[in-house]
Amino acid sequence: MTSVAVAKRPYRGVFPVAPTIFDANGNLDLDGQRRCVDFMIDAGSHGICILANFSEQFVLTDAERETVMHTVLEHVAGRTPVIVTTTHFSSAVCAARSREAEAAGAAMVMVMPPYHGATFRVGEPGIYEFYRVVSDAINVPIMIQDAPVAGTPLSVDFLARMAKELANIRYFKIEVPMAANKLRSLIEKGGAEIEGPWDGEEAITLMADLDAGATGAMTGGGYPDGIRQIMDPFFAGRRDEAMQAYARWLPLINYENRQCGLQACKVLMREGGVIKSEAVRHPLQPLHPATRAGLIEIARTLDPVVLRWGR
Repeated sequence: MTSVAVAKRPYRGVFPVAPTIFDANGNLDLDGQRRCVDFMIDAGSHGICILANFSEQFVLTDAERETVMHTVLEHVAGRTPVIVTTTHFSSAVCAARSREAEAAGAAMVMVMPPYHGATFRVGEPGIYEFYRVVSDAINVPIMIQDAPVAGTPLSVDFLARMAKELANIRYFKIEVPMAANKLRSLIEKGGAEIEGPWDGEEAITLMADLDAGATGAMTGGGYPDGIRQIMDPFFAGRRDEAMQAYARWLPLINYENRQCGLQACKVLMREGGVIKSEAVRHPLQPLHPATRAGLIEIARTLDPVVLRWGR
């Protein structure tokens, strides 16, 4: 298992999304949640993100969100930074969630631009004010999640402007098409105010994004040790070694990104004895058995920590 020193700002490295663990009946499994984050830390995560879309945040009640947040933050107990996703359409609700996360010990909050459904969107003036309200409410950094699910274009100029004018807008998870180009341009436009240009989307474009200047990756939670095998040599100046590791892990990254989505890490954790159930909440459906078997087959060729952590 990979050792990890507690990260300090600027945060760099592998910050995977932790799944929310349910039992077979769909109830929160808090013991499983604790084992999940213990595994993620043992497997080399520099930090952890909770309550993101890959955490099924959209199937949790507000009370359940609070329970998961406090359970994880209390259990991690400062061993590694925890990013809490506080996304909400309402500026006031998002600010309140963010204040609560900071008070509970969150190192950062991650926030998508306000959106609802397929058609409710806010223009740039409203988005700017939304992030201003949230930034003014807290003292920890905010990561803007720039992802297609929001359906909200965020130009490089606009992102750089917010970084320069809003005190806590400092991190950017870029997972739109041509992410490397956007990261490169954002770093050029925003300069020192871009404290954390990060990669997302399960690291499927990780090498291009690292070459463009990405300093962090927010991936799925199943194999942070594998992502470390790419990022560690890259940051140590051994790009060829990083390329070889990327080629080695890319089939699994691709299978997660294109075939399994948020269920991949739960399947891997269940297979390796980290958690007892890989259940997702209805109306989400379990993976087809053949898809599940394909994921495990690819993973076994790589010997990730997840498949032996709980055995």
